[in-house]
Amino acid sequence: MFSNFLKNLSILKKFLFINLIFFTIIGLFTFVYLKNIQPNLIKKKSSNHIKIINNTIDNLNRLDVKFIEEDIRKFLFSTRFLFQNLDRVIFFDNELNLVGDTDTLDLDPRSFSTRLDLVELEILDEKKTKEITETKNIDIGNDNSVSLKDILYNYVSSKNYGIPYTFTENEFNNFKLTTIKNVMNKDKNIGYLAISENANDIKTAIDERRTFIIRTAIAVGIVIIIFSFVLNRYFLKPIKNLVSYTKTIKEKNLKGTNIETLKLRNDELGLLSNSLDDMTLELQKRISHAENFSTDLVHEIRNPLASLKSASEILQDTNDINQRVKLINILSHDVQRIERLITDYSQMLKDEVALSKEKTKKIDIEPIIKSVVDDFNNIYKVKKGINITYKNDGKSKYFINGIENRIEQIIANLLDNAISFSNDNMNIDVKVSKIENKKIAIDVLDEGLGFKEKDTNKIFRRFYSNRPDKFGQHSGLGLNIVKNLVELHNGTILASNRIDKKGARMEVILPMV
Repeated sequence: MFSNFLKNLSILKKFLFINLIFFTIIGLFTFVYLKNIQPNLIKKKSSNHIKIINNTIDNLNRLDVKFIEEDIRKFLFSTRFLFQNLDRVIFFDNELNLVGDTDTLDLDPRSFSTRLDLVELEILDEKKTKEITETKNIDIGNDNSVSLKDILYNYVSSKNYGIPYTFTENEFNNFKLTTIKNVMNKDKNIGYLAISENANDIKTAIDERRTFIIRTAIAVGIVIIIFSFVLNRYFLKPIKNLVSYTKTIKEKNLKGTNIETLKLRNDELGLLSNSLDDMTLELQKRISHAENFSTDLVHEIRNPLASLKSASEILQDTNDINQRVKLINILSHDVQRIERLITDYSQMLKDEVALSKEKTKKIDIEPIIKSVVDDFNNIYKVKKGINITYKNDGKSKYFINGIENRIEQIIANLLDNAISFSNDNMNIDVKVSKIENKKIAIDVLDEGLGFKEKDTNKIFRRFYSNRPDKFGQHSGLGLNIVKNLVELHNGTILASNRIDKKGARMEVILPMV
């Protein structure tokens, strides 16, 4: 259920949703942390109170101090060093009557200094003694005006009696911490001791942590918003444009897209946009190529089929032997032509599939050309007396980035085309040379009739119609295949008539490594 919900969200929404989850989890942990930090800080401070209370009780028992005003007063003066870091110390007798309070003593400010030496005991006058006696209830300052004596009553009656008890209070923005414990002497309860201390440092620490966490949360939230904007503006929106571009191509919609803007980017999205656009153009080119090729093939097959039909109809109505032989030759020629068209078309499709999988590498084309020349000499020197010679300009190796079997196919098709236009016992020259701009030229020169066309680029079209008499042995695809293979190697092919003698010249120019 949850995974399906995430799948239906956009990348930006997924990012925000996941961040919201983590933000919520961190918020819960923060809330628990803030909830527990105050008790921990209070426990740490109250433990110090308990140590002082226990130390005070030990001194009370050791000095055998009675829980009466006079003895407690003397004790406070003589042991002031015990309470030098505390704000207030209060003593109650066993009946919960107030018998001592540091706030009601008119003491010299130096009496609670860090000095440990004893000072001379002073006798309180009657007025001060009366003040101590009348101060019985100390208001804690909360909304219910609960007195310290009320807290003592609850403490005496609770099950925690005999264990130190700590409570807190907020009074006029002052955070106070008070610890109470009963005083035992010879297994008998003789009174109660309360220590009160201003604990604003606890409140300050908590407020500082809370403020820090809130500021951090706000900062993280702002960072997430900024990052979400950047993510959407510079990454997700371009990706959406690419998706829109692919849909436009799929639906063959002429609506324009801003992929040209994306192609100008210098990051990975720019590379992806360029690759996608190049791939799309290549696919469109192949589709257009296939459609045009199919149209041309149908057109080319229609002509021999029409000839076959006419010849077969005439053959049925004629009894002339010479005429019948002539018609049979026409039928054989047309069948051969159709068979050659289908065979070359099938081979061309296979070559296109193979080309998409083959990779170029550094090769020396000289031994490849020599091998093809030798193979053709072995066939046509005996069969037709045609002699094919290989020459070079005497330079070193002729290295290119190419596919070896495709270079063989280029040379073989050019030689096959030259032989088609050559009579028996003629010569064909194959020359290799290095030319300017770091390029290699491969020339195939024959002694045939040459080109009648002013624009020799026409001969590279599929099924070009100006063919020799025996063109039934050829499909008209050879030079078109050569042109495609040469362009695959980033080269060019040119056709012209020879200057030195009668004949044609085919020149292939390839970039040299």
